[in-house]
Amino acid sequence: MKEYKYTINGEKYEVVINEVAETTANVTVNGTEYTVEWEKPEEKKPAVVVKPVVKPAAPAAAAAPAAAAAAPVNGHPIKTPLPGVIIDVKVNVGDTVTKGQTVVLLEAMKMENNINADRDGKVASISVAKGDTVADGAVLVVLE
Repeated sequence: MKEYKYTINGEKYEVVINEVAETTANVTVNGTEYTVEWEKPEEKKPAVVVKPVVKPAAPAAAAAPAAAAAAPVNGHPIKTPLPGVIIDVKVNVGDTVTKGQTVVLLEAMKMENNINADRDGKVASISVAKGDTVADGAVLVVLE
């Protein structure tokens, strides 16, 4: 049993809710009992969700990392130790690099990874560009 006090247009009402069923309630308003009925609300139908069809990546994009890894190499290759996306290429063809110098910045598993030269040398070729996706073991830079 719940009791409420209302004032409507300056008139006071004391309302006691005695019993509530599925679509009826027994209430007392200022000492007089009433049975209140209401319509059962319509059940809402679930909304139809349309999901877009996701097309697979173009075969050329998937083949690009494999092509870079399979390209013939004349010189000393610097390869990626894990798959990822090239964030930046820090060297140009013809640059002289020293062992430990960062040549490529790679994003893999939401982390930035410095790919460093493992020896001294001169950059003979660069196989990747900013934004490229590379597979594990792909050749990034070739040193003379």
